[in-house]
Amino acid sequence: MAEYSAFSLLKNALTGNKDWKPAWRKPDPKASYDVIVIGGGGHGLSTAYYLAKEHGITNVAVLEKGWLGSGNVGRNTTAVRSNYLLPANTRFYEHSMKLWENLSHDLNYNVMFSQRGCLNLAHTPAQLDDLARRGNAMRHLGVDAELMTTAEIARLIPALDVSGAARFPVVGGLMQPRAGTARHDAVAWGYARGADRRGVDIIENCEVTGFLRDGDRVTGVSTSRGEIRAKKVAVAVAGSTGRVMQLAGIETMPIESHVLQAFVTESLKPFVNTVLTFGMGHFYMSQSDKGGLVYGGDLDGYNSYAQRGSLPIVDEVMSEMLALFPGLARVRMLRSWGGVCDMSMDGSPIITTGPLPGMYLNCGWCYGGFKATPASGWCFAWTIAKDEPHDFNAPFTLDRFHRGMVIDDKGQGATPRLH
Repeated sequence: MAEYSAFSLLKNALTGNKDWKPAWRKPDPKASYDVIVIGGGGHGLSTAYYLAKEHGITNVAVLEKGWLGSGNVGRNTTAVRSNYLLPANTRFYEHSMKLWENLSHDLNYNVMFSQRGCLNLAHTPAQLDDLARRGNAMRHLGVDAELMTTAEIARLIPALDVSGAARFPVVGGLMQPRAGTARHDAVAWGYARGADRRGVDIIENCEVTGFLRDGDRVTGVSTSRGEIRAKKVAVAVAGSTGRVMQLAGIETMPIESHVLQAFVTESLKPFVNTVLTFGMGHFYMSQSDKGGLVYGGDLDGYNSYAQRGSLPIVDEVMSEMLALFPGLARVRMLRSWGGVCDMSMDGSPIITTGPLPGMYLNCGWCYGGFKATPASGWCFAWTIAKDEPHDFNAPFTLDRFHRGMVIDDKGQGATPRLH
């Protein structure tokens, strides 16, 4: 599959860059496929890629209602980490981390994965104890974690206010050195190109309007471009899960859709070379390769399918930023955007067979969707191909809420908007 190399770059530069192949084809949909994946975001594209690469299932269509990457995969803050507390989440996200570490080579596409670390700040002794507990749990499962002192944090991030006069004094933090960031749209493009090269049809501007049924069994979909039949239909549409499942006659799902905003500033000189999270509120920040500070905060709190947010959250996020970095008060914000998150009842994902025969479901990603992209697709492809979960996603069932087997890493209970 490899076609991007130093030699090809030089060759095309000398010939006017006229011979590059398109990253993916623009096929018309066929009448039937072995597998249809609804959703052309990171999770849908990675699922199609791993179906072809790991399981040899290439008669696959990815259906995207808009243009590829127009959803959450291009509307996030690009952080990648595996610093979870509970074993089910830790094992899953660490598998994702290991896939991230080789992803550019695997796809022959530079996803700009930068392992600059992720630092969670503690502002009270009790919070530092809690981070130490999390770090110990991570290390017991083979995940890297280091507890940092205030002095070490000050050397790492000189602009951070660690003085005794700070509104929220910094008493330490937990660092995962292997965490970092990746270029979100490059991830979508890399998986799309990789899937296309293995025979997968990526069909844009193809909205699913209904499901075809033979009794209870799903046998295909109705779309804005006609009916398409398939042996298996996989749903990976993030914040639109509720609406798509209603088309299949399923009115109630253990998820809610909420808007999550993100922001970027004007370009600055190198300022913070890690992913930083605030311990006394919900704020996280990193610096892009172009110099902009990329940051976000909490959900807007109300249910919505809109890809935009509200001003109270803007005010809250800016206030938290200035509590940490007073020197940023006059920096200009360039733009903001919103992604629609599918918040599950316990803050952990759902990757499972069902809930109807012939259907497979991937949803409930809350804040964890982007960092999970490789493992989500890998595990979902396994589940689709083998009609059973892999050990990594076996706990993430749809019926765990009925059985009381919740995976509540944040400890917020059955309140989706608080996860």
